[in-house]
Amino acid sequence: MPTTDPGVDQSLTTIGFILAGHIGSTLARALVTRGYDVVLSNSRGPETLSGLVAGLGPNARAATSEEAAGAADIAVVTIPLRAIGSVPVEPLAGKVVIDTNNYYPQRDGRIAPLEDESTTTAELLQAHLPTSKVVKAFNHIRFGDILDDARPAGTPGSRS
Repeated sequence: MPTTDPGVDQSLTTIGFILAGHIGSTLARALVTRGYDVVLSNSRGPETLSGLVAGLGPNARAATSEEAAGAADIAVVTIPLRAIGSVPVEPLAGKVVIDTNNYYPQRDGRIAPLEDESTTTAELLQAHLPTSKVVKAFNHIRFGDILDDARPAGTPGSRS
């Protein structure tokens, strides 16, 4: 189902989520309300997402990370940084990939190039996905604010 938002590129209708934690599931909820189809994945398997998918409605489905990446017009990678190697490469070739990652050494372990500031988290993901177009977004927003502060384009308080 194409999006009904007139400010949205109508050819980009499916957003694939590589892991659906707090940011991913909240962003998916915001997107389905605007007419996008979402394909969600996590590290435990599609069957563990049945409650989330049911709550999102008919524009949502669960899949493996590989399937979500393949179905995506645009992908959102919202993983712990230590799991960057699990992001499927081939199905994301040539696609825009939104990187929401943050580096937390206590969670991810120490990553030397990040510690010495010779690279960034987005550059690490771009190196892993050499033929994708990685952009950084949603990494410094509290997940609840994605829905709380959302406004339709052109309304008071929106940024468009």
